[in-house]
Amino acid sequence: MSYVLHYAPDNASLIIRLALEEMGVPYRTALVDRRRDAQRAPEYLALNPNGLIPVLETEHGAIFETGAILLWLADRHGQMAPAPDHPDRGALLKWLFFVSNTLHADLRMTFYPHLYAGTDTARQDAMRGVLRGRITGHLAILDELFASQPAWLGGAVPSILEVYLACCLRWLALYPTETDRSWFSLAGTPHLQACLLRLEQRPAVQAAREAEGLGVTPFTAPRHPHPPEGSAT
Repeated sequence: MSYVLHYAPDNASLIIRLALEEMGVPYRTALVDRRRDAQRAPEYLALNPNGLIPVLETEHGAIFETGAILLWLADRHGQMAPAPDHPDRGALLKWLFFVSNTLHADLRMTFYPHLYAGTDTARQDAMRGVLRGRITGHLAILDELFASQPAWLGGAVPSILEVYLACCLRWLALYPTETDRSWFSLAGTPHLQACLLRLEQRPAVQAAREAEGLGVTPFTAPRHPHPPEGSAT
């Protein structure tokens, strides 16, 4: 069977779409309509009881959690990551989990502060202030990684880490829409910026742009999406 990617435009499913496109494996999409809270519908919760996007349906069952899906695809198709027995495997894993468990987690708290700080806006603002400092530090560490040019990064084909990080940087520049983001500047991390410039030339990114209405420069100068179906929020 081909894979089924349960997605919403400009959500974490975008990361998986990019990986699938890079790997050139067949898949189809199933829209999770966030305007109707479809991620909380019984049929979706049967695939992912956490009610989060994405889910990838495979012949072996449904897989959720972005990092888990990426690793499963990379290992199954032998692409975009060092093989399990490769000396660089540990390096890929530690940075992938850093982006997944640390950077992405902090982004989620920034985007949805009410889920963590309650409805008190002063508490939300205070939490965001702490998170901005943390995220700035995370990006500085990652920029140093890319500056060191390890063999498994920056190759002819991007790694799963690169597509994951590219989406995180896109979202930092766009969301949440009602807050000041002047604290974030992609130019402050030039090696990450160079990575995003390379990615934007990839056919996989061009396919994702068209599918989700992301615009011509979805990572280096992103704009809010105008998807042909569904909504990013």
